[in-house]
Amino acid sequence: MRKTLFSTCLLTTLLILSSAFTSSNSLSLGGGEEKFVPKTNVASKLLSDRCSHNRSADANITHVMLHFCSNAAQNPTNPYNLKDILNIFETYKVSAHYIIDREGVIHHLVNENRAAHHAGKGHLSHEAHRHNDLNGRSIGIEMMAIGTQSEMSKFISTASYSKIDKNDIGFTEAQYKALDRLLKDIESRHTDISHDRQHIVGHDEYAPSRRSDPGSLFDWAKIGLAAN
Repeated sequence: MRKTLFSTCLLTTLLILSSAFTSSNSLSLGGGEEKFVPKTNVASKLLSDRCSHNRSADANITHVMLHFCSNAAQNPTNPYNLKDILNIFETYKVSAHYIIDREGVIHHLVNENRAAHHAGKGHLSHEAHRHNDLNGRSIGIEMMAIGTQSEMSKFISTASYSKIDKNDIGFTEAQYKALDRLLKDIESRHTDISHDRQHIVGHDEYAPSRRSDPGSLFDWAKIGLAAN
């Protein structure tokens, strides 16, 4: 009888503590922090903090940068294994806030209140006075995709590229739909980001000498925008 009573009391105590912890977490989103929390459905797969850093306290999020990624260089016949791609990110301490897989599942990699290491050095043509600062004021979105052979030549040999299944090249309809949904969510929370090509940019526009993504196979019209 005493053991039963003790177990019941312990369970009740744990439930109370759990309830208090949940309540505390929800209250911690005060002071505008809720603008960093996605409202659309995302799958959590967070990278370690070494792949990102704290944003400046006065930083406004003004842009979204689009990328493509894969593990085609190491595994051209199975280039979209999420674990392999995340291992690459962790190894090189790079990141994006989100990655969209081929089925359109949005994986949340870095919290938006942190600056992901995705843009690097560069500048936008319409912001010629600003250089190398887009990490601190942007949200990065990776899509599991592979560009044309020319666009991939910096990362993968011709022989390896020839082994890639044609269905693995370019983007899927599911990805476009998920990206459109994610962009609408981000834009609703970060009002400095307008749905135009001044604010939704590709990595190839920011660092053309280094990057080719999202590349010529990405159809900007699928997200209601025109290619530059």
